[in-house]
Amino acid sequence: MTPSHAYRLCEQIVRTRARNFSYGIRLLPVPKRQALSAVYALARRIDDIGDTDGPAERRLDELSDVREDLRRIGPGQTDLVLLALDDAARRYPIPLRAFEELIDGCAADVRGATYQSFDELLGYCRCVAGSVGRLSLGVFGAEDHREAEPLADALGIALQLTNILRDVREDRLTGRVYLPAEDLERFGCTLAVDAGGDFTDPPDRLAALVRHEAARAREWYEEGTRLVRLLDRRSAACAMAMAGIYRSLLDRIAADPASALAARSSLPTWRKTAIAARAVAGARR
Repeated sequence: MTPSHAYRLCEQIVRTRARNFSYGIRLLPVPKRQALSAVYALARRIDDIGDTDGPAERRLDELSDVREDLRRIGPGQTDLVLLALDDAARRYPIPLRAFEELIDGCAADVRGATYQSFDELLGYCRCVAGSVGRLSLGVFGAEDHREAEPLADALGIALQLTNILRDVREDRLTGRVYLPAEDLERFGCTLAVDAGGDFTDPPDRLAALVRHEAARAREWYEEGTRLVRLLDRRSAACAMAMAGIYRSLLDRIAADPASALAARSSLPTWRKTAIAARAVAGARR
């Protein structure tokens, strides 16, 4: 198989498995779109290992296998995703070692890690999402990489905090709790659920907890979106579209925490399309 075949597979994975990100990625010129699709395709594979059912030891072994695959990446790959990623890394300064941080974060998921403080949660977010921000920056390029890298990291953290708030109920039903224990205690919440899978904490306490975490996420968006001024026009549009979609989702969650805690929140397609269109218009200025 050729890199072109491999890139087509990666782009299909993005379209079907990373739909929110796809609205931004499609705004890039073809070479960057292909490269970033390869990054996200492997990130999706790693996430899937962490999220699937099955014995923890087996999943940890699979994550170790991906880690070894990355360390041996080079010409002659038979795995199409790795073939595309190897080609992309030859054309762009993609920091492939950042994938190891993502693997570390997913391994923590498999082990059932919980977080006592917000600082501990930030460490996890840097692993699973800040890493992807830095990988993406390798494709985007930046006027000042040293200044841009922590901003890409911050934007990844903002997106991950949004994901955590979107998935509170879904995660809890699979035995995962990401919100810091000290915050649960502060707001008098346990995240206990009844036989129907509904939270038993008083709704007003849960709402206050969600809005508190949403306010924190907004601070990371304010920091992370400073990245766009360091990017070229098309890369800036991509980053703005991704951030805009997730920021809009965060606003929806904060506006109605009860609904967000009852079912997974999402944006309609027209809304995502409008946000992407605004990102393009904003990047032209």
